[in-house]
Amino acid sequence: MNTVIARIDRAIDMTAAIVKGIPAEHMNAQTPCVEWDVHELLNHLVGGMNIFAAQLRGVEPDRGHHDDWLGVDPRAAYADAAVIDSAAWHLPDALEREIRLGFGSVPGPMAAVIHLTEVLVHGVDLAVATGQERLLDEELCADMLATMRDMGTDNFRAPGMFGPELPMPEDAPAHRRLCAYLGRAC
Repeated sequence: MNTVIARIDRAIDMTAAIVKGIPAEHMNAQTPCVEWDVHELLNHLVGGMNIFAAQLRGVEPDRGHHDDWLGVDPRAAYADAAVIDSAAWHLPDALEREIRLGFGSVPGPMAAVIHLTEVLVHGVDLAVATGQERLLDEELCADMLATMRDMGTDNFRAPGMFGPELPMPEDAPAHRRLCAYLGRAC
């Protein structure tokens, strides 16, 4: 089954393996998402997962996106968020909900694609920053790149989101082509 929910689960699992392998001394490493180091990016990701899950359950999140979501154990925070997030996307009405994002509300199917993008791309960011590219799901990265090209992302090419597309050979690994498409140097 290759539904958007199944792809979210794959991205969550891929990123879980990457987070599990991040040594404590790499938490301050720079990521391809230049405004964040590993700790900040992981906090952003865990916060987003918790906020999406709360909205899918019809409740208000207990913290803001930029609050501390990692506490003293970033790996455990991600693992907990992964369980909560996946369960929320598997609710029977998950794709029927409107989800509030920073730029407005979007219907469930679009929110799912946006969330998939967040989890997958930030998983790639973490893998690149911590030398764990071998753990990336290249098939999922290629699928996401095709989806993004089909949808067009020019409206999202703005500071804090995606930069201008960077050159990348077509025979480069899918995760590198995805990064380049989003304006990230991987």
